[in-house]
Amino acid sequence: WETIMETAAPLVYREPWNKGKIVGQKAPFKPKDIWALRVRLQMENRVRELALLNLGIDSKLRGCDLVALKVRDVCHGEQVASRAVVMQHKTQRPVQFEITQTAREAIQKCIKLAELRSEDYLFPSRLHKSPHLGTRQYARILEHWVEQLGLDPSDYGTHSMRRTKATLIYRRTKNLRAVQLLLGHSKLESTVRYLGIEVDDALEISEQTEI
Repeated sequence: WETIMETAAPLVYREPWNKGKIVGQKAPFKPKDIWALRVRLQMENRVRELALLNLGIDSKLRGCDLVALKVRDVCHGEQVASRAVVMQHKTQRPVQFEITQTAREAIQKCIKLAELRSEDYLFPSRLHKSPHLGTRQYARILEHWVEQLGLDPSDYGTHSMRRTKATLIYRRTKNLRAVQLLLGHSKLESTVRYLGIEVDDALEISEQTEI
């Protein structure tokens, strides 16, 4: 027994992965933040980032699905479509989304500038080992946006993009079913948890109730 104890590997203390980090849902962006970022990207002529921002907000796609989009996914011929359907990587379920005029203009400019063809990835990577922008690269770009807005990077992530328009739609309509369809969730409960609306709505009701 003593021999076994002597030869046993010493225990190594590993720092918790979430130490000092905020764990849980990432905050959606406010409309004023999105507009401020759009103006900055336009003024600095950051064409690809502007297309990434606008399509990320409109599509409400997970980061892995957004970065893997091909030109043909969002275009009919040479024109950017007003609606698109893609298969979600995580759920293998199709989801449909709108592409607003603002996003269409940014995407069209991005395609033209990069001389992309129908079969090309919409956001090709600048790294040789990856055919398209990676989720980590996307996360770094988003972190840079957050810092430029003067916000706390620990409060935001790529899911902030996915949640922004969905949260706004729910706030304006209270239509959970519509948001469920737009996010491509199979269960309504998933949408409730994703938006964190039960707690928010309860607090809102409480704030409006005076004693």
